[in-house]
Formats: sequence, structure tokens, C-alpha cells
Amino acid sequence: MSDFIKTDTSRVGRENQLYSSVTGARLVAGCIILDESRENVLMVQSSAHKKRWVLPKGGIESDEPDFESAARRETWEEAGATGDIVKALGSIEDMRPPKDWNPDLEAFESSNDETVNKWPPRSEFHFFEMINVKLEDNYPEVKTRNRQWFSYEQAKENLTRAKRPELIEALNRSSIKKS
Repeated sequence: MSDFIKTDTSRVGRENQLYSSVTGARLVAGCIILDESRENVLMVQSSAHKKRWVLPKGGIESDEPDFESAARRETWEEAGATGDIVKALGSIEDMRPPKDWNPDLEAFESSNDETVNKWPPRSEFHFFEMINVKLEDNYPEVKTRNRQWFSYEQAKENLTRAKRPELIEALNRSSIKKS
């Protein structure tokens, strides 16, 4: 288990965040938080879009010893959750277009009926599965984010609505019961 200290405030800013030396993608870590039955996943309100529900995650910072430590910190800050990490879910690249992408520009190249992106990944996600969860009443983002348990189908629907295929991939890699 990684070292973890519960803080009273969230880290802000990107000056200490890490980026991939290969692709330039922002390195992000988070947790798929499952209940004991593995039938539900804990999600948090997006800070940018209050009607959207996402998975707790955020940038990995230069003083963190590993991706798991960053995932634990972000899960604490955004969801007030602590628990046991039972497995790493691997690396997932966020291949959505850049935020400033203009669809009128020549951004796609068609090859063998497949669309090939011409941009590098925006982010490289490192998710971990968490169980035996303890939810605290007071945590850094309690006043800015709600949290809620969702079934697999509800979570997938929320992430589809939020246009977050990379988060659906992380959810699919977890051991949540899918039916």
C-alpha cells in the first residue's frame, strides 16, 4: 500500500504536474471505487459541468512516488473515499481531440475506412480498483462535488453522456458486475 496522508485541502494548479516524455500527454491517476458487492461504482460530479458524473481522478504531481499514491490522493480529495487498492487497471490514453480543435480544419486522415487521429493523446490515465471503501463526511471537495453510487449501466450511461470513452474503458477493466 502506498503512503497516503488525508489533507484538508485539494491541490490546485498544474505547475507540479507530470507529462509523458514520449507523447507529451498529461499523466492522470484515479480510482474505480466499488462497493462490497461489486455491483456499484462511486462517481463524483464534474467540477466543470455539474450535471455530469465522472470518476475521481486528477493530475499526477512531481512529489508523488507512484501512480497509486496520486490515485489515492485524488480519490480522497474528490470523493472523500479511502480503501484497499486491489489491482492496477493499466494505462489508457485519452484520444479525444484537443480542446481547441476546429473540425473545419483538416484534422483527420482516412485510411482503409478507419479514422486515424493526427494528434497525440491529451492525457494518459492510470486507474486502480478500490474496495473496502470508507467514505468520510468531511473531505477537501465536499462543498464543490457531490458523490453517488451507480450501477454499471447507470455509470456507463453517465460517462457516455459526458463523452468520456477513456473513463468507460477504465470502468470496463474493473471487476464491477456488468449485468
